[in-house]
Amino acid sequence: MADAAKSPRPTISTHVLDTERGMPAQGVRVALYRLDVAEKPVRMTQALTDADGRIADLLERPLAAGDYRLEFDVAHEEGTFFTRMSVELRVRDVTRSYHVPLLLSTYSLTTYRGS
Repeated sequence: MADAAKSPRPTISTHVLDTERGMPAQGVRVALYRLDVAEKPVRMTQALTDADGRIADLLERPLAAGDYRLEFDVAHEEGTFFTRMSVELRVRDVTRSYHVPLLLSTYSLTTYRGS
């Protein structure tokens, strides 16, 4: 019974939406870096957004407290002015998941802490 009460393993996830076209941004490369463990950022993983513009989990290991960077490569999006967006975040509570969506259009990129 105790196993059923456990919450799922915490994740770092994203959802990329092309707000100009009103649809998910498929095939956006997203890399996750750890910033506070070496002299320079250490890339932990990278993945492409799926047909719904999502990456459900960028972690390949348990979540650890620390500083991270999500790097979105949006250069392949047709007509975009911006080519890359980096977002740095601090994880303190390793019992919860972190969702970082990206809204993009030709001349605008917006991110926020999702749920």
